Parts: sequence; C-alpha cells; structure tokens
Amino acid sequence: MRLAVLVSGTGSLLDAMLTAGLPVAYVLADRRCRGLEIATEAGLPAELVERTEWGREFDRDGYAERLVTALTKSDIDVVAMAGFGTVLGRPIFDEFAGRIINTHPALLPAFPGWHAVRSALDYGVKVTGCTIHVATEEVDSGPILAQQAVAVADDDTEETLHERIKVVERRLYIETLRNIHARGRVLETQLT
Repeated sequence: MRLAVLVSGTGSLLDAMLTAGLPVAYVLADRRCRGLEIATEAGLPAELVERTEWGREFDRDGYAERLVTALTKSDIDVVAMAGFGTVLGRPIFDEFAGRIINTHPALLPAFPGWHAVRSALDYGVKVTGCTIHVATEEVDSGPILAQQAVAVADDDTEETLHERIKVVERRLYIETLRNIHARGRVLETQLT
C-alpha cells in the first residue's frame, strides 16, 4: 500500500504514523507547515500544493484537480487526511473513491464539522470521542471504520478535551491504517 498523508499543521499525526512504521510514500500540504518539515527530515517526498484563496472565490474543484495530479504521479493507493485544513472537492473523490481516510474529533454522526469539540462541550455531552471514517464529498458523513469514546470531565475546556481526543486519535488512526494495509482494501475497494 502506497500511503499519502495530507497535512496542514504541526504534523503530529504524520509523526505518529512514521514512528509506527506505516508505509508513508508521499506527503502533501495545502500551506507551509511543520508537517512538510517532518516529511523532509524523514527523507520522504513532500510537496506543497498551496491554497492561495480562502474566501468565496476559492475554486474547490480546481484545487482538488491539482491534488489529484500530484497524488497520481506518485502512484498512491490510499490517502490519509491528517489535520488537513481544506475541504476537498469532487475530482479527488472521483479519482480515489473509497480510498481517502479521515479522522474526526467526535463520535460521528454527532457533531460533524470544524468545531466538533466545542459543539460537544456546548451540548453538554458526558462522552464524545474520535471517529476514523472514509471521507466523502459530504463532509464527515462517509462510512465509519473505527470509533472510540472519550469521557468529558466536568472541568474540561475545548483545549483539554481536544488533547485527550488526540491521544486516542493517534492510536486509533494508526491501527485502522494498519488494518487497511493488512487487508489490502478499504471496505470493498481493492487496492492496486
């Protein structure tokens, strides 16, 4: 399995994947970030496909086509989103249907979207968690591959709760990607 990892920030998930020995073949970022530095330090091919527009004028499908070009030239089988800050457009889902994996800091289908931890706290839940799922064009709605609960403490802030979720996320994401690698497939999609 040739795994590409999409990053936007600190690269903590990428670092955990590399430490765990996952077969990362390529790293791609939408902005300059520590994740690119981690890839370079590990001797991995890494590329910045920079997103320059952030408002309504952003061409999501055009950007996704640029990602597809970069990923296909690297002969990628599975794409792992690791804190990637851009919602992907249709062309990447057409090219990598059923082979894009994402992590989300809540127990989907509860609290989809960018502010999941804040939403869980605002709602007053006593348990939230982490979900690993197949990414689809509809944000945070793809098939669930793995989940694990995380208790919400009475004195939790968004930051403290999110940090505890990240500990679970790193382990659960790595386990899920290892299972995909061992099976040679994500759900019913065969890897080439």
